[in-house]
Amino acid sequence: MKVHFWGVRGSLSAPQLPSQIRSKVSAILERLTADDIKTPENRERFLATLPPWLFGTVGGNSPCVTVSCESTNDMIVFDAGSGIRELGITMAKEKQKRDHFHVFFSHFHWDHIQGLPFFNPAYDPSVAMDFYSPQPNLESALQGQMTSPYFPVHMESMGSKKTFHQLCEPLRVGDLQILYKKMNHPGDSFSYKVIEGEHCFIFATDTELSANDFQKTGENSSFFGNTDCIILDSQYTLGEAIEKYNWGHSAFSLAVDFAANWGIKKLVLFHHDPTYDDRKLFNMLQSARWYTERMGIKGIDISLAMEGMEIEL
Repeated sequence: MKVHFWGVRGSLSAPQLPSQIRSKVSAILERLTADDIKTPENRERFLATLPPWLFGTVGGNSPCVTVSCESTNDMIVFDAGSGIRELGITMAKEKQKRDHFHVFFSHFHWDHIQGLPFFNPAYDPSVAMDFYSPQPNLESALQGQMTSPYFPVHMESMGSKKTFHQLCEPLRVGDLQILYKKMNHPGDSFSYKVIEGEHCFIFATDTELSANDFQKTGENSSFFGNTDCIILDSQYTLGEAIEKYNWGHSAFSLAVDFAANWGIKKLVLFHHDPTYDDRKLFNMLQSARWYTERMGIKGIDISLAMEGMEIEL
């Protein structure tokens, strides 16, 4: 099972500004010495020493995460933020065409559906697209953003074979079993758990963790327990989370506590604030790792969701 990140920002897409790129270039040049450019080997060694916030970028697209596995050529997609456009562009370049997409929505806030009108495979008559949500207004929610005056192309113009499913129970796609659970977010948001054999991961964007999520109830244990990896909303610092109480997002320190509470081995910080640049995001990652050390938490691998990143379970 491979998990790929196409969009990792929350609330709004946030492309790199020219001033941010210039700032990175300037910071790199400040570190550069004459020896660093003498040979190709020296250049590569210099690049390898650069901090990750300088060499590369977290990305600016809003949420989209995919899952693929060997048991089926179908692709599982979680949310259709602007990152799904990048998915469509990449799919067009693949030799082996994928003709069936299963798209699961956490909820219908704009940053999680805004990329769907730009997903090229949705316009291909040979492609089947199955859309899923526990909420009953799935079809009308998706159609609503593609109507005048909001968008010039109606959903009926998408030539793919579209089917809309209101989830009422777990389902299977190939060898993958998919479960869902309602989380704490304005207007509701749903997390998804994907199980393949002995491996599983949870996609849990847009959730404000509460004491209830830490309780070892049967429902919580069944969903959160025995999880290899969780992609978890970690938009804020603790101070920001307190200031923005009831906004529906979590602090990175609470995300660490949550992973420790449920014995989850890998935590991926997700749904990055659009106002945070790469440097701040990597500082938050470092703070999350320091927090685990100070609290004596062991056995958790913490990473930052970045566009293009892939996890294999």
